[in-house]
Amino acid sequence: MVDASPITAVLGPTNTGKTHRAIERMLAHDSGMIGLPLRLLAREVYDRVTTRVGEARVALVTGEEKRVPRRPDYWVCTVEAMPIGLEVDFLAIDEIQLAAHDQRGHVFTERLLLSRGRRETWFLGADTMRPLMAELVPTAKLVQHPRLSRLASAGAGKLSRLPPRSAVVAFSTPQVYEIAERLRAQRGGAAVVLGALSPRTRNAQVALFQSGEVDYLVATDAIGMGLNLDVRHVAFAALRKFDGRAVRDLDPAELAQIAGRAGRHLADGTFGTVAPLSLPDGVAAAIEAHRFPPVRRLLWRNSELDWSSIDALLASLRERPRSRSLKLVDDAEDTAALMRLAEDPEVRARARGREAVALLWEVCRIPDFRKLLFESHVALLAEIYGQLSGPGAALDTDWMAARVAEIDDVGGDIDTLITRIASIRTWTYISNHGRWVRDAAAWQDRTRAIEDRLSDALHERLVQRFVERGGGARASSGARAVARGGQRRAEAEPEPVAAGHPFARIAALRALLAPGPAAPAPEDDRARWVEAIVGAPHERFSVDEAGRIAHGERPLGQLARGPTLLLPDVRLAELDDLGAGARSRVLRRLVAFARDLVEELLAPLRSPEVRALPGAARGIVYQLEQGLGTAAARDAEEQIAELAPEDRALLKAHGIEVGERVIYVQQLLRRGALERRLSLCAAWFGRGRVPACPAPGAVSVPAARGVDPKAYAAIGYPVFGTRALRADVAERVHRALASGEPAARLSSWMGCPAREAPRVAASLLG
Repeated sequence: MVDASPITAVLGPTNTGKTHRAIERMLAHDSGMIGLPLRLLAREVYDRVTTRVGEARVALVTGEEKRVPRRPDYWVCTVEAMPIGLEVDFLAIDEIQLAAHDQRGHVFTERLLLSRGRRETWFLGADTMRPLMAELVPTAKLVQHPRLSRLASAGAGKLSRLPPRSAVVAFSTPQVYEIAERLRAQRGGAAVVLGALSPRTRNAQVALFQSGEVDYLVATDAIGMGLNLDVRHVAFAALRKFDGRAVRDLDPAELAQIAGRAGRHLADGTFGTVAPLSLPDGVAAAIEAHRFPPVRRLLWRNSELDWSSIDALLASLRERPRSRSLKLVDDAEDTAALMRLAEDPEVRARARGREAVALLWEVCRIPDFRKLLFESHVALLAEIYGQLSGPGAALDTDWMAARVAEIDDVGGDIDTLITRIASIRTWTYISNHGRWVRDAAAWQDRTRAIEDRLSDALHERLVQRFVERGGGARASSGARAVARGGQRRAEAEPEPVAAGHPFARIAALRALLAPGPAAPAPEDDRARWVEAIVGAPHERFSVDEAGRIAHGERPLGQLARGPTLLLPDVRLAELDDLGAGARSRVLRRLVAFARDLVEELLAPLRSPEVRALPGAARGIVYQLEQGLGTAAARDAEEQIAELAPEDRALLKAHGIEVGERVIYVQQLLRRGALERRLSLCAAWFGRGRVPACPAPGAVSVPAARGVDPKAYAAIGYPVFGTRALRADVAERVHRALASGEPAARLSSWMGCPAREAPRVAASLLG
């Protein structure tokens, strides 16, 4: 592929601002896409971008979640879910060193070799990619930035003596649980982050840590890929992990990726181990200096597949790369599933022809989120393919409903809930293939709601088990024992016993004596409310003329003065019952709502057709945006003079009127738009310097003292003399005056007393 646009490879250690720089660069373009390695990280970046530009302009696409507005400008995706063939001005791939990953590497390599932005492309990752980047993408400009803070080794230390704001890293779920239990007993509790957590649960757990409710975090290497946490020290409780095939030692570069979570922005960080474990000789020094052996080979798989038959498809998947720096992926999960299904005579009988083979491959690419027996996953794929390739060409609704209903259960312990979340992710992934299910949108809503319920229940269980309530680390050991015992009882729900079973009477007696379910803690109710706010669509919020934002009947915040009229900030209402982490998440959602408010208001000026207008016309559109839909003609004299007749016609076709005194958008003079313009003006000019809302149908209002004339113009009522006239009325009156109509006869048009008409007319003609 010929690289027509500039390519930049931003390579270096953690905390150098790579992802931040890429986001800023993307937002400097009219359109862009960024591919990220984790669903959790994609959601975090989506939250950051929507805070800047609103949710109406940003799509979130992962395997299990698709939030695609009507006309997105920016796409935030997991690397595997990036829409191939979608052209954008700017494209970035994060953590490009994952091109060497045994299972996922071939996807990153494909993006490295084939994915490009129209105007600019960035690849972000570790410095270990430098030699291969220079070889495989020779036109790339290699850029490196220094780490923003110092990362230093602190050696080994006891778990009981870890400093506050520490993250303890282990590589197995049982060890994570064991460490979190110890931290609860010794330090009052810990938040837990596992790769298997849903974004909703992960966010709730991280909020515990970020708000200071707990001072410790226990995590797997799920925190290693760019998740922003206020961590000052990273302590490794293990140095070996199971990578899906075997237990192996982590290499120094992998350890550095995780250790680099310590320190944030300009704050220094430290790393070490939990005694008696210690880092191998030389590893600590390598991490401090950010010096590691370069990546030698990347995983690769042919992207030009042959759909003529199953055997032809398998042969094209086995095609070897031509470069010695590329290695054929030989055990990809989807290929293994295809090989197994190819042995099934019924599948072979159905997979005849290009469309049928392509469908089979699409089914094989359903991820095995459950990670149980591979045979079980293949059996599910076979059943799905059988239905999709049958007469109905879709999954049986009753069959799918029964499968999903089995998962919709918030009872059970932590591991049970994690397993159910993994299972529902499969059905969410399937429901996002619109051709596979009938009424796909309804299924997406249903599976997402189930995941939310499971996530809330999982967060509750994690808090119950790993966070000491009402006393923290100073709570008595007896109280902790009771709490742990209560948790064990809650989690160890007995299986139902049949009436004829020998132990039926004992089971009945046990059920009679067992305590009833504990009422949910108030903080759990608050957590659910926060999640409802964070996940609420735009239409669930309202804003009044004074800029007050509400969700239903509850006030949440107030629009406040931001960097510009089009970028208001938000000030939260008194939500004192929420912790700092929860308040931060609510604030982010409200800022995104404020951006959407502006985007929704200015939609007539931001359609692709309007953006494609030539230079002078675009200059006029820019001025209209800055004035919320109104601009003075004298401020755009140069652009108006350059307008060709066809440009004027195009502007008029899109509702933009270029008058002698005022340029305005007719659609933005309607009542709903007027109220939104007032709310934005209240934030920018201040409540005392904005006009009252004109009455419905009012063509003018008296220009009040103390009100900024720019505020009148920004709501579509520019000031002329003693009156603020609605923009379309001002132009109508000006045309009549210019044709010789006496001012006294036009007072009714102006909506003012006859004695004011001459002064208003003089201003209009001046």
